[in-house]
Amino acid sequence: MTEARGVPEDAQEAAAAANAAAEELPYGKGWPERHTGPVVRRRGQVQTGTTDQRLLDSRGPSDWVHGDPWRVMRIQSEFVEGFGALAELGPAVSVFGSARTPADSREYEAGVRIGRALTEAGFAVITGGGPGAMEAANKGALEAGGVSVGLGIELPFEQGLNPYVDIGVNFRYFFVRKTMFVKYARGFVVLPGGFGTLDELFEALTLVQTKKVTRFPIVLFGTEYWGGLVQWIRSSLVAEGKASAADLELFHVTDDVDDAVERVTKESA
Repeated sequence: MTEARGVPEDAQEAAAAANAAAEELPYGKGWPERHTGPVVRRRGQVQTGTTDQRLLDSRGPSDWVHGDPWRVMRIQSEFVEGFGALAELGPAVSVFGSARTPADSREYEAGVRIGRALTEAGFAVITGGGPGAMEAANKGALEAGGVSVGLGIELPFEQGLNPYVDIGVNFRYFFVRKTMFVKYARGFVVLPGGFGTLDELFEALTLVQTKKVTRFPIVLFGTEYWGGLVQWIRSSLVAEGKASAADLELFHVTDDVDDAVERVTKESA
């Protein structure tokens, strides 16, 4: 073994290799090279700094949090959090309805009774977690000793989860939230509501009609409220061939709480 200035030859080679790496010139090669995880970058593709450095550098630009790659990660995280929170929920029914339903109305009272009856039938109750009809169903479930779930959504006008929610998950994205409504429910009860309720209703009907999900019951509560919509479906959609007569069997309309709960629990058992 030869030595230079008291330094063993092996140590000299190790030092030379380290210096070359520091200069981004691999030992024995004439071009820059950088290994970033499984990726090898050479020559003009070498990036300055390290992955850890870029991660820990708090002085860099923040535009990346608004980019599509980061949105994909946030969407993924919402699915993971939703699945994790609800995976052990057990049999459940989703109850939809307007956030504007007054607490002193018959519709609110019906929501409470439906939530209570679903709990007594052995089902958890899932709502959008907001006020109005959603609050009513959560209240009925909680008062009956059942599991009361609220799936909230980020909106310009913040509502927050109602106080009767036991398990609450807030979402940024409507489509992730709607996936949770469908995945963990064995049926739907739809109280009178607006655009949001109609969106959830027709999403469910479309999934059942196209067999994207196993068929499960959809009950519209309130014959007077839903009557006009049902008549339009019959006289326009079905009459003009845009839907089939069999599609009218995808849902049931009732004014009776016991009938609604019996249908949605019996068919989903």
